[in-house]
Amino acid sequence: MGYQEEKQRQLDMRYIRMAKVWAENSYCVRRQVGALVVKDKMIISDGYNGTPSGFENVCEDENGKTKPYVLHAEANAITKLAKSSNSGEGATLYVTAAPCIECSKLIIQSGIKRVVYCDDYHSTDGIELLRRIGIAVEQVQLL
Repeated sequence: MGYQEEKQRQLDMRYIRMAKVWAENSYCVRRQVGALVVKDKMIISDGYNGTPSGFENVCEDENGKTKPYVLHAEANAITKLAKSSNSGEGATLYVTAAPCIECSKLIIQSGIKRVVYCDDYHSTDGIELLRRIGIAVEQVQLL
């Protein structure tokens, strides 16, 4: 591994650890997920899974099932990015869990060109869609 590749790997690990810490803001019990959008070594957006603004901060119903209106961390980060003056064009998304198919569509439309994640999702459809369109996807393991 060359110097640049090692430097990028170290940055990837730092940002994914930061996303893991950001996930702690989530009120979800089943799974806390965090996401950061990074461009030119600057965090330009962030998100974690949870209910939309104005809703109670309870993600699961009385049976422990995730409520259908809970937003994924990636969706929160991308919609927050859309409300800002920043552009996702060419950015990297760091997310603690692999994106689902719906979030992958948002990733594609936002111009993000690289996704780094650590935990698997129950479906690989999102990852396959990203790769199909040419977005670089990498899984890293936190130590």
